[in-house]
Amino acid sequence: MNYSMANINGLNIFFRECGDKSKPTFVLLHGFPSSSHMFRNLMPLLEEHFHVIAPDYVGFGQSAKPGVGMFEYTFEHLTDYVQSLLNALGVDKFYMYVFDYGAPIGFRLALREPERILGIVSQNGNIYEKALSEKWAARKLYWETPTAELRLFLQSAYSPETILREYLAGEPVGTVNPDGYSLDIFYTYTEGYSDRQDSLILDYRTNVAMYPQFQEYIRKYQPKLLAIWGKNDESFLQIGAEAFAEDDGNVEVVLLDAGHYALETQYKTIAEHIIRRFP
Repeated sequence: MNYSMANINGLNIFFRECGDKSKPTFVLLHGFPSSSHMFRNLMPLLEEHFHVIAPDYVGFGQSAKPGVGMFEYTFEHLTDYVQSLLNALGVDKFYMYVFDYGAPIGFRLALREPERILGIVSQNGNIYEKALSEKWAARKLYWETPTAELRLFLQSAYSPETILREYLAGEPVGTVNPDGYSLDIFYTYTEGYSDRQDSLILDYRTNVAMYPQFQEYIRKYQPKLLAIWGKNDESFLQIGAEAFAEDDGNVEVVLLDAGHYALETQYKTIAEHIIRRFP
């Protein structure tokens, strides 16, 4: 495993990398409030079969964290930097693994340059409004009426208690390694964290608005897709996995007895499905 920084448009972007560069590239796109650390167990299982890259987005993990007055924290802008990183690394065509925030970033990449996408793994990476659980009601209200009171209320999304629940809900007691959620909680104490994440919580409305475009991409290009889902997810319901099959005839749906962070406990099973599905 290599741990590197690339200077992209004046900002240092951290990424993990392993595998033979002569093999097809798999780009792993992390979620909220995590970082590429979430792929620490998966990457060693994929490296014999793929060249694997997992970046930290601007404002996350070990990447640069400019203040909101110096950087526009939107999903479109984060996508710009992921795209520029892949270009700088000479990555042409690639498979992508999308999870949580990684889904709108990954599907933005697909809309921009569909010819580069070899296949997609969506692990609780939602692009269907019907899969948004009742937990999203407060966010939808905030998107419609972004008051200071609602902004403050939604900061609970990255409280230690919420992060812990996201990891543990839907998983058997004692099966989730504390390393992942402990690191995520640590990052919430970095300077400017609230401002960065509050901006992205508000901008998430643009992702929901783009869901029809993401779905049209699926219908038009029929990418080879593995929708592998922790079916006990309290944020993105399992119908989000099943919905892919309504738009793409080249989809395999796998439902795991796991929660939102299914990769924490099911990384071996997920790796087996990826290697079988994308030989």
